[in-house]
Amino acid sequence: MEKINPVIVGIAQYTQHRGTKEPLDPLNLMINISQEALIDTGTEGVRKLIDSICVINNHSLSYKDAPSEISNRLEIDAVNKDYTPMGGNAPQMAVNQAAKAIALGKSQAILITGGEAEYTASRIKKGKISLNWPKGRRPIYPNKERYMDFTPFEQKYNLIIPTNFYAVFETALRAASGKSVEEHTYYMGNLLEKCSKIAAENPYSWNQEYLSVEEIITPSPENRLINHPYMKWMTANFFVDQSASLIMVSEKVAEDLNINRNQWVYPMGGADLNNVITVTRRPNLHDSPAIREGHKLALRQAGLEIDDINIFDLYSCFPCMIEIARREMGIKEEDPRDLTMTGGLPYFGGPFNSYSLHAIVTAVDKIRANPSLKVMILANGGYNTKQSIGIYGNEPPSESWGTRDDSIVQQSILEKELPEPIITAEGDLTVEAYTITYNREGQPEKGIVIGRINNGRRTVANIEAKPEMLSILAQKELVGKTFKVQNGCQNGRNLILIQSEINID
Repeated sequence: MEKINPVIVGIAQYTQHRGTKEPLDPLNLMINISQEALIDTGTEGVRKLIDSICVINNHSLSYKDAPSEISNRLEIDAVNKDYTPMGGNAPQMAVNQAAKAIALGKSQAILITGGEAEYTASRIKKGKISLNWPKGRRPIYPNKERYMDFTPFEQKYNLIIPTNFYAVFETALRAASGKSVEEHTYYMGNLLEKCSKIAAENPYSWNQEYLSVEEIITPSPENRLINHPYMKWMTANFFVDQSASLIMVSEKVAEDLNINRNQWVYPMGGADLNNVITVTRRPNLHDSPAIREGHKLALRQAGLEIDDINIFDLYSCFPCMIEIARREMGIKEEDPRDLTMTGGLPYFGGPFNSYSLHAIVTAVDKIRANPSLKVMILANGGYNTKQSIGIYGNEPPSESWGTRDDSIVQQSILEKELPEPIITAEGDLTVEAYTITYNREGQPEKGIVIGRINNGRRTVANIEAKPEMLSILAQKELVGKTFKVQNGCQNGRNLILIQSEINID
């Protein structure tokens, strides 16, 4: 059977910067940028061959049938229309699925697009601007994933707020690394300063202001405390207007259309794996088996080793995702290779589920300019839950797309799920991970702790203490410490009451 290799032949991305007159809504952003991607192929012939369109799940303004509207406006006869589930992994997952569809002969040409306009949408909601945008509509496309990333028990402690869960991961990771609170703060700052520098030089970045380590790790009115150990400039910025598109075809189609070979970039390898869905039932809170196993599968398909990768784009919604991915891939802290091509979600911009589509488009652009480059992209969805990995270069994959079965690997990850956590906890609780939340004025409000109770089962609790005590706790390492926990009668939450610093050091 003839091997069919998919190639990316058209790309485009756009940032609708602040001050744009008559800013476009997300649908029109996607239409315009898809037209640019069509132009980028260098031929009108590809338009007639596109039989599939995939739209990345939209947040800032949803539409009843965005894939059909885009197809109609662009005069594309797309038989297959898809609207992805929510999750930052969606763009890379869509590319992996498109590559399989083309390799298996199920599709000739595929358009993938995504766009958000949360910055403008928020201004409309606040009455700062008036625009004739359409009203949001519920999409007709069913959500293919019926599970939720959180449970009612986790929701009771507000862990469903991303900054809460990711801050919990960060403290678990800090303890696992052996760094002190101060050392880890500077480590995060150094990591993000490199991202900021790249973003400052990227014309598509939302924030092109270079931020130093000290600026990133120092609280200020512009950089307020959000969750220990995070400040605002350490977290993804979703208030952006950005869009991106790409077009994938088979080698034969590209040849038949006489698309310049300098335009071709191959998806060389990929993988889509999930960690245990329920966070409180994961064996560890500082790792990602899905990244560990997924990047190996992608590298094997590409016929590469991790040392062959020249540039990475590791999902950067929060510092811990960069750190976890780096550790799982065996990238040393002193490794000189860039871990982002765009500048990352805090500085380039985090257009909800669409961010990694910008990373992929950027990868294709860089490989066109330097064909020797090999690029790896990690796209993360949920709470370090859904991991999609892609490798790009100017050579076809060693292993064909669509022939590998990852179900055994996936099952080996999920079967390590822990028992359900203790809902009503009494006794001694040893801290595995935690965070302290702050209000908008920078005052600490409460602590959220995940830990093990006397019998070894996991549970969640709140730390109840005065703001002054919470400020002291934020300067100390609580992972590994043991506290008395009891269940509060009024709200049903488990509580740790701390009146003094005794036994904290």
